[in-house]
Amino acid sequence: MGSLSDLFKNEVDKIKQTDPEPVDDAIEIDKPADGKKRVLFICTGNSVRSQMAEALLKSLGSDKFEVYSAGITPAGVHRLTKQVMGEVGISMDGHHSQHVSEYETTLFDYVIPLCEVAALSCPEFPGEHQRINWYIDDPIRVLGGDERKLTAFRITRNILKKKVLAFIQEAA
Repeated sequence: MGSLSDLFKNEVDKIKQTDPEPVDDAIEIDKPADGKKRVLFICTGNSVRSQMAEALLKSLGSDKFEVYSAGITPAGVHRLTKQVMGEVGISMDGHHSQHVSEYETTLFDYVIPLCEVAALSCPEFPGEHQRINWYIDDPIRVLGGDERKLTAFRITRNILKKKVLAFIQEAA
């Protein structure tokens, strides 16, 4: 029996042969042509943790990885996410929150939920991939003023940087 990816490709081929309307070519069913490994980070709002992880892996491993992020209930990129990433020279310009359903047909090598909510709500993705749970506390939940929250965001960024560096060593 073939993999889910092969079955999906066969179904698309059947539709192309029998359906007079063209199949949406935007459906991603192939691996990146350049041999990079495709990674998806998922958290609840795609506003802090998954955005940071995506930006860090793009910054530190763009030669080896094609990186995306998404959320279960997208909430926009948090202003403190932009601030703390800017502090380490990583621009968040062009980043925006996306719903995980936007990637339902994309083949990934790694799917990395960053919290239990994301892990439990994560859809099944086609093809074979490795799922790695990185449960990291959400700095948005920290109570107190801006300085306290800013410290929590910095800690989250630093934790994610360590995890991303270790991931690059293991997965590359």
